[in-house]
Amino acid sequence: MTVKLYNKKTNIPEGVTVFIGDKTDYIKFLSDEKQINYLNNQFEKEKNIVEINLYDSQMYFIQFKNDKISNKNEKIRAAGSKITDLLNSEKIQKANLIDAGNNAETVKYFIEGMYLANYYFTKYYKEEDKKKPTLENINIFSNSVKNKELTELINVAEAVYFSRNLANEPLSGLNALQLSEKLKKAGKEKRIEVTVLSKSEIEEKGMGGLLAVNKGSSLPPTFNILEWKPKNPVNKKPYILVGKGIVFDSGGYSIKPTKNSMDIMKFDMAGAAVVAGAMSAIADNNLPIHIIALIPATDNAVDAKSYVPGDIIKMHNGLFVEVLNTDAEGRLILADALSYAQKYDPELVLDLATLTGAAAYCIGIHASVIMGTANDKIFKKLEKSGENVYERVVKFPFWNEYNEMLKSSIADLKNIGGSEAGAITAGKFLERFTDYPWIHIDIAGPSVLSKKSAYRTEGGSAYGVRLLYEFFKNMI
Repeated sequence: MTVKLYNKKTNIPEGVTVFIGDKTDYIKFLSDEKQINYLNNQFEKEKNIVEINLYDSQMYFIQFKNDKISNKNEKIRAAGSKITDLLNSEKIQKANLIDAGNNAETVKYFIEGMYLANYYFTKYYKEEDKKKPTLENINIFSNSVKNKELTELINVAEAVYFSRNLANEPLSGLNALQLSEKLKKAGKEKRIEVTVLSKSEIEEKGMGGLLAVNKGSSLPPTFNILEWKPKNPVNKKPYILVGKGIVFDSGGYSIKPTKNSMDIMKFDMAGAAVVAGAMSAIADNNLPIHIIALIPATDNAVDAKSYVPGDIIKMHNGLFVEVLNTDAEGRLILADALSYAQKYDPELVLDLATLTGAAAYCIGIHASVIMGTANDKIFKKLEKSGENVYERVVKFPFWNEYNEMLKSSIADLKNIGGSEAGAITAGKFLERFTDYPWIHIDIAGPSVLSKKSAYRTEGGSAYGVRLLYEFFKNMI
């Protein structure tokens, strides 16, 4: 979708026009008393969108009311999403947007909602063009919005698209090797240095968790290192992102027990997709930070060679792990990556993963679960960033008592902690592989949606891309 910005004094072309502001701002755009009375009457009926059809043109006036949403800015995004859906349903290709209230922030949130809602994953339709959204162009008429702000917004939205495209690909279109190729291609386009470790290199580095999970696969694993290092970054030590890249998860020999749960396991690499999307947004907007992303990737398949419950794995940092559940595989590949991150002496590490059903059961699709060892100031910044972009986070307790649940009688620790506090014990497992300030973000709930929710589309939602971008922008 193309978005262009014009001065509001420019002549507005005929066609579909959306007015953004307050009802008092709209009156000057209406030609007679009947139209004004009609608009006021419709708003009194609590309508969020009012249409006035002048035959040669259509006008839409917006009222930002949604009692289901607690955040004012999110109400504006949701209204933008609703307009996109309406315009696409009417097969409209171009729309004009009038900043009636001279409020740049309102316009930006509205455009953000419009842009993010215009995503469709259409690659696997025979008649793909018929499935694509018709809305292709938005002309913004505003004296308050700056081109730089608009460019930044679009770059982040495109990064969300990139992340959604990765997550929505099935295993037949995105195995671990193909994921690495896509990351290399994106890195070349965006000036991100990408290094992909082969299986032999992974073996040399002793990444026993990644190798164990990969045993049942017909393809080798990959370990992807993405680095964005502009001139004069604000941080002396790098920030690091770690993304879980399980491109498909059968559960291994502890095969998925829940009905239909395997149907969505192509999304088990949503953490990797989000990390890749965040790196894209950071590079495209040239944030002056040094940041490295680590993405271990493989599928978790069932085969005669697969690892099994009872196996003991030697991890990258030398710890031995007793495997009691092969469906708790994500933490094994993340643990190797978190251990590998120590070599960079990082300022801060954040990992993102669809790690536990327990997190989704606790918090649903409306937020992610966070925990870790970073200081309270960093946690508060992440929480504030989540509220700003409405990708909210909820901090869970991280008491030492939870370590007791991971004790093994024959190894350093076991890979599951039992039926209680599953999200927390998964985090405590990962903690054993860190020696730096760290935050674990379990995105199992909001990362995959069974149906569209405003601008968050069905399937991979790319939850976390905007959160991470906002967080690192605020770290500058």
